[in-house]
Amino acid sequence: MSTRLGPETRARTGFQFSAGGGGALVGIAWLAPVFGAWFGYRLGRSGLAPPGKGRALGLPLAAAATFFLVGWVAEKAGWAASANALIAVFAVGAVLALAVSIPAWPALGQLLVAYAVAARIPVAVVMLFAILAGWGTHYDAPPPVFPAMLPLRRWLWTGLLPQATIWVAYTVVVGMLFGVLGQVVASRRPPD
Repeated sequence: MSTRLGPETRARTGFQFSAGGGGALVGIAWLAPVFGAWFGYRLGRSGLAPPGKGRALGLPLAAAATFFLVGWVAEKAGWAASANALIAVFAVGAVLALAVSIPAWPALGQLLVAYAVAARIPVAVVMLFAILAGWGTHYDAPPPVFPAMLPLRRWLWTGLLPQATIWVAYTVVVGMLFGVLGQVVASRRPPD
């Protein structure tokens, strides 16, 4: 008996999946602040503090603003007229956000990029299997109004590109902000 939820099963049970897993209790997005704080704490304890707390907070906030500003400008300019174009625009915004945030605290930025890539590669691989096999989960559910396309192409647009750019940038930007908090805690503890 197949455990895959095909369209007829979803219609009969009312069980629907949407793209993405944002806010999911068992997802990995919530780990960005946890690892960011931990890495910041450990770097702070080892004497690798950020160049300045204002810069360490300001640049990641500016990076987040840059990400959303790129999306807003793209919408106003009509560049995000399709689902594919919207994903591409946010991927560009994510790369810009990374470029803005990493100089805030290079040691933490490098750690967070390594962590983000290590965390997101398995998700992209799972998404590939889910899309190819039609699992019927959020791993293979395309965003609303996403055009029909062959599975591998859909994975490139909805799996690989977002995992390699948008989610890496999210992890770094959020991790940097919480890393500063971890470093502040580390600086208030007496040396070992």
